[in-house]
Amino acid sequence: MPWNLNGTYLESCNCDVVCPCTTSGLTAPADHERCQVTFAFHVESGDVDGVDVSDRSVAVFIDAPQVMAEGGWQVALYVDASADDRQAEALGKVFSGQAGGPMAALTPLIGEVLGVERTPIDYRDDGRRHAARIGDAIDIEIEDQVAPQYGDDGPVMGLTGVFHPVNSTLTIARSTRATGDGVYGRSWDFTGGNGHSAPFAWSA
Repeated sequence: MPWNLNGTYLESCNCDVVCPCTTSGLTAPADHERCQVTFAFHVESGDVDGVDVSDRSVAVFIDAPQVMAEGGWQVALYVDASADDRQAEALGKVFSGQAGGPMAALTPLIGEVLGVERTPIDYRDDGRRHAARIGDAIDIEIEDQVAPQYGDDGPVMGLTGVFHPVNSTLTIARSTRATGDGVYGRSWDFTGGNGHSAPFAWSA
């Protein structure tokens, strides 16, 4: 099943800035007892086996042990409610790893799928700020960081050469809002914690 996707993503987790998971290839302990992270994706253009999935969004919530490489992740998948049935099925296959590609590399780490939901996803990029609201469950805004000495228009700080399914280069960001409510029995406020953003270009 050939497919390709291009777009942008944001990430928010409960680690401090910058999280040990990202900088160690998932082998260093997270800053807290569990690593809880949300990835939100907006597909700007994409085709999955002949199905156009452009302008649709997807989010993945992960609750993992402190050392993520140990596996046993609990994962929930959220698919844009604006997607029709064919688009939702196609996106579900890609972002669950069933269709190969970067997400497939994570599937051996998954111990439990908490659920798959169709829900409204409002995803926005605004300069250095990136936001995603996933139904009534998750609300995130992150801001890419710039050294104060450079002023507001200075270069965004970043990580390069990282092992990450989205991109090997990520911005260093901090969440200005990061809340969850009733996410499979979990609620949180990670505001001020770690974040990342990046473009992605995937195919298989």
